[in-house]
Amino acid sequence: MAAAARLFRGPAGLACARVHVRALGSAPTGLGPRRAALAAAGALGGLGLALGLWRRQTALAAAREDEEDGELRQRFMAPPVSGMRELRRRRRELRSRMELLIMETQAEVCRALAALDPGASFSVDTWERKEGGGGISCVLQDGEVFEKAGVNVSVVSGLLSEEAARQMRSRGKSLKAKDGKLPFCAMGVSSVIHPKNPHVPTMHFNYRYFEIEEADGTKQWWFGGGTDLTPTYLNEEDAIHFHKTLKEACDKHDLKLYPKYKKWCDDYFYIKHRGERRGIGGIFFDDVDSPSKEEVFQFVKSCAKAVVPCYVPIVKKHRNDSFTPEEKLWQQLRRGRYVEFNLVYDRGTKFGLLTPGSRIESILMSLPLTARWEYMHTPPESSKEAEILEVLRNPKDWVH
Repeated sequence: MAAAARLFRGPAGLACARVHVRALGSAPTGLGPRRAALAAAGALGGLGLALGLWRRQTALAAAREDEEDGELRQRFMAPPVSGMRELRRRRRELRSRMELLIMETQAEVCRALAALDPGASFSVDTWERKEGGGGISCVLQDGEVFEKAGVNVSVVSGLLSEEAARQMRSRGKSLKAKDGKLPFCAMGVSSVIHPKNPHVPTMHFNYRYFEIEEADGTKQWWFGGGTDLTPTYLNEEDAIHFHKTLKEACDKHDLKLYPKYKKWCDDYFYIKHRGERRGIGGIFFDDVDSPSKEEVFQFVKSCAKAVVPCYVPIVKKHRNDSFTPEEKLWQQLRRGRYVEFNLVYDRGTKFGLLTPGSRIESILMSLPLTARWEYMHTPPESSKEAEILEVLRNPKDWVH
């Protein structure tokens, strides 16, 4: 038998060897056994060289992947929940791209906040959920600037609880279960930041992706999220900056999105039993599954990238403002309203508490360290406290 080796470009552009073997009897006329053997030996030698080249290139590619993984891990607060190998294997799937986005967002926000409060640091807590998935909780407490700041990532999967499915059906979702079971995957980044100074507003953001497999194998998917501001005292310049930054992120995709999601935000964060909003709004959306998965993902990405520029300048501006004990007391009373909304109305809190195996500490991370309730407290008319209440009861248009 005679063998010949030829190089061709294989997966990832690596040089590979293709071997052709033919019977000695089919060798060119006049080629004796000795010359045929020498030809075969030469071909096998070429094959050895090709295999050596392929091994070297494979090793180089693996080294490059390890280097890229190391760079990504340095960019994140902790290794991704799904692992770098799995994310690379599914790198073209939206689920992987979304997980990378929420990891990047968590790191960007944590580093921006840490730079504002250099005497404090984030504790990084990774956790696993036995039903599937896990998360990364980053929490800063008792800093000079921030009383409590948490930025969580969760990537969970498993079977949707009946209570959670009932909550989704109440929003119009048609979910067809198989034997009562609905496999799901959910991931998101969520943050609440409670500053110490009452002149620095509280800020919340959340961006998430949800996927459910129905009985016939089809998958329903949607995105949700938003960013909103809750000041203790009204500063119109800050409100305009915050809303304008979010509007610019929305306008990159559709000029109709900001007014639609601004109104949705005002309606969603309404504390019904108090007759007032939690804050001065921002944007909020949920169950968004059109025009296409890619287009909605790009919109969510733009919103996530707007978090730091919409909030950090406000913190820098007011973190050293002086304040009185009376202003601190009003901050504590307003935080009581924040707690009421989160525990009574918030969808994310409800879903987390209804999902088996959820991490309660991470779900309740949104609550402040301190809050206050006073019986029948009413601020004086024409006071700064009454001014913010008027805006909370009657939302304003901040960008027109």
